[in-house]
Amino acid sequence: MNRLIERFLRYVKIDTQSDHESTTTPSTEKQKDLSRVLVKELKDIGLDAFLDDLGYVYTKIEKNIESAPAIGFVAHVDTSPDAPGKDVNPRIIENYDGSVIQLNDKLSMDPSHYPSLSRVIGDDIIVTDGNTLLGADDKCGVAEIMELAEYFVANPDVKHGDIYICFTPDEEIGQGADHFNYDYFKADFAYTADGDEVGIIEYENFNAATAVVKFTGKSIHPGSAKHKMINALHLGMEFHSLLPVFLNPAFTENYEGFNHLTGMKGEVEQAISSYIIRNHDMNKFKEQKSEFERISKYMNEKYGYQAVELSVKDSYYNMYEIIKDHMHIIDLAKKAVQNVGLTPSTKPIRGGTDGARLTYEGLLCPNLGTGGYQFHGRMEFCSIQQMNKAVQVLIEIVKLSVKK
Repeated sequence: MNRLIERFLRYVKIDTQSDHESTTTPSTEKQKDLSRVLVKELKDIGLDAFLDDLGYVYTKIEKNIESAPAIGFVAHVDTSPDAPGKDVNPRIIENYDGSVIQLNDKLSMDPSHYPSLSRVIGDDIIVTDGNTLLGADDKCGVAEIMELAEYFVANPDVKHGDIYICFTPDEEIGQGADHFNYDYFKADFAYTADGDEVGIIEYENFNAATAVVKFTGKSIHPGSAKHKMINALHLGMEFHSLLPVFLNPAFTENYEGFNHLTGMKGEVEQAISSYIIRNHDMNKFKEQKSEFERISKYMNEKYGYQAVELSVKDSYYNMYEIIKDHMHIIDLAKKAVQNVGLTPSTKPIRGGTDGARLTYEGLLCPNLGTGGYQFHGRMEFCSIQQMNKAVQVLIEIVKLSVKK
């Protein structure tokens, strides 16, 4: 087993799930458990790394040539709260043959239902035991960037500009760039290592917002409730029924946007629903947010009091609007992919990365594939061969950036 995979298997066994409902930064203190490991490993190879109070890990590999840009690499340590993330038990399947994978007694992955498995036939893949997510999102990227760091420290004769590295917390809850230290991280441009198939370069992503909808009912004993009770849970269901049916993410793909109900809880008197709103097209994105406002207004007029209270907050925007004028960093990544023997491709991200926020805040930051697939659930897996190729792509980007 090579060092990259040893790293990855260590990292996924550390529980780093973030928490949507937390009010702290990072949202969970346990994310720092991995961050401290990363700082130690970076220091062990001779780098001046540090973990700040907000859960961000930083380091810099000093340039050994002047004629090269400063390049940054970013990955996130947290894993999604959408599936269990504690006690991850990864398993390696060597030379995957394209058959059904039995994860445990109850759960299996059938390639007819999960076509991404066809992209790793012949590879050695890492899967879960069906009880948790794997953490390939984004511990593949974390491990690969760590390998990048070790390569350039161990090969000082390879010319490069300044290389900045950051491992962020809370990306999965849309807060990974909230406290990014631009005063330290002075890269001319950067890349997030937070994608799926290696060779894919992503520079289009959703415009994104979160919506929190609070419902206030009128509680009274059900025995005498006729024409008096208004159930807050029913208000929540009514609100959801008024949203466009086919903007459910289960009916969307490619550039199509969606409204995704991520949580609903409450009682008769008070209830709350949480949504994420997504669209690549800014005008359609604005229309979706307006729909939430129209429904809220309609229901309040219908019931004659403040039954619905809506709060919408933008999270990030489509980085394409910025990067389209700086395509040299995409061309650099494409050339790196070609140089390691792969065919580069691009596709829109049906999600977001820290890079979306970073790009809008002045640090151009497209996304690179890492070899992980089917993120955020028990069916998550990754390809060992693709992870090794991903490291080669990162190294090649730095090498190609040096002016000859």
